[in-house]
Amino acid sequence: MTQMSWRPARRPERAPIDGRLVRLEPLDPVRHGDDLFEASLGADATWHYLPYGPFAGKKEFVTWLRERAPLDDPLAFTIIDREARAARGIATLMSIEPDHGSIEIGHIWLAPSLQRTRQATEAIYLLSRYAFDELGNRRYEWKCDAANAPSRRAAERFGFTFEGVFRQHRIVKGRNRDTAWYSITDGEWPSRRAAFEAWLAPDNFDAEGMQRRSLAELRGE
Repeated sequence: MTQMSWRPARRPERAPIDGRLVRLEPLDPVRHGDDLFEASLGADATWHYLPYGPFAGKKEFVTWLRERAPLDDPLAFTIIDREARAARGIATLMSIEPDHGSIEIGHIWLAPSLQRTRQATEAIYLLSRYAFDELGNRRYEWKCDAANAPSRRAAERFGFTFEGVFRQHRIVKGRNRDTAWYSITDGEWPSRRAAFEAWLAPDNFDAEGMQRRSLAELRGE
């Protein structure tokens, strides 16, 4: 993209984003708190790499939701599973820099019932499409603890490019965190978008719900 053609990106809005399998709604502790807390029960391991959680009980959990909900950066969306008719996860848009056209997807928490599902992939797709196609960003980031192998595999599966590791980047829960950086650029996004859409198409799954082609295959990798 040339300097002459560049204009600042828009800031994300506190508004729902609709998909076929999920609906992303701005985090609302009153509407989503009960579902999210129920989905979190027995899932303490899902909080290991996040800077918060697990929580002692519902009061502490809802207090944390109330602290997160008003923030504009990170801006939290609740992932509503349409089939279950319930909130099953949270994802945010953060590190929002409109003047540079850069934005990050992060603070992702998925209940075990949502992990490794079509719904989870559609949620990532919807936020990615929003970041590029509606907000007009040039750069879309994914960062995670370098020791978090599942998150790193997810970034690669979704088509993010590995850029390197920031050593001794953070202290999280009293531990050192080396941070792995990944990104998708606006020039790469059309091929990533096409792969997401082909993967999510109903005809990419057999009668047992197994994928016929992977995201990597659909990207031609």
